[in-house]
Amino acid sequence: MARCVILSACPVGAELAGLLRPDDYLIACDAGYRSCQVLGRQPDAVVGDFDSAPRPEVPAGEELVVLPHVKDDTDTEYAAQLAARQGFREVLMLGCLGGRRLEHTLANLATGLGLEKRGVRATLQDERSRVTYLLAGQTRSYPRGDYFYLSVFPMEGKAAGVNIRGAFYELTDAELSAAYPLGVSNEYAPGSDCITLSVKEGALVVVETRAD
Repeated sequence: MARCVILSACPVGAELAGLLRPDDYLIACDAGYRSCQVLGRQPDAVVGDFDSAPRPEVPAGEELVVLPHVKDDTDTEYAAQLAARQGFREVLMLGCLGGRRLEHTLANLATGLGLEKRGVRATLQDERSRVTYLLAGQTRSYPRGDYFYLSVFPMEGKAAGVNIRGAFYELTDAELSAAYPLGVSNEYAPGSDCITLSVKEGALVVVETRAD
C-alpha cells in the first residue's frame, strides 16, 4: 500500500523532496500547505484550523478539512488519525521537527508514538535527523548510512531491558530513565556497519543524526 506523508508547519528544505515517492498520499497541515511548493508536490488533502496561515483555496481533486479552533487534537494529530483510519501502515512526518515552537515538536513526537501504538510505522525527518520508535518486545536494526550518531530516549518515563549492540557504547538489559540521558549521542563501533536495538518494557524514541 502507498505511504502517507504528513507535512506540518515547520519550514522544510528542498532536499527533503528526495524522500518522497511518486505514490505517496500527502496531507498538508495548516501552514504546511505553504511548503508543498518547496517540495514540488501538490497535497491530496489539506487539514487545519488555519490559525497560522490563511485558509487556502485548494484545486479540484484536493480534499480540504477545516477543523475548529477549540479542539483537543493538534492539526498534525488529526492528520495522523486520518492516515490510520484510511489504512496506511507507514507514515512519514515532515515539517514536524524544530521551528519556533518547541512544544509543537514535543507534540509531534507524541503523535508519532501514537501512530506506532496503532500499528502504523512512523518516521519524523528533517534535514539533519531521522526519528523512529521502538516498542516493548521489538528488535530493530539500524544499518550504517548517512547518519553518524544514534540516540535513544525512553518515551514513557522508563524503559527496561534495553540492549544495544554494534555501537561504541553497548548496553545489556539496561534501564533508561527520562531523568538521565544515558542513551544520547552513541556511535557505530569501529568495524560495525549496523546497530541493533531491543527493549523489553516501555517505548524508545530513536534519533539518528548526521555528523556536523
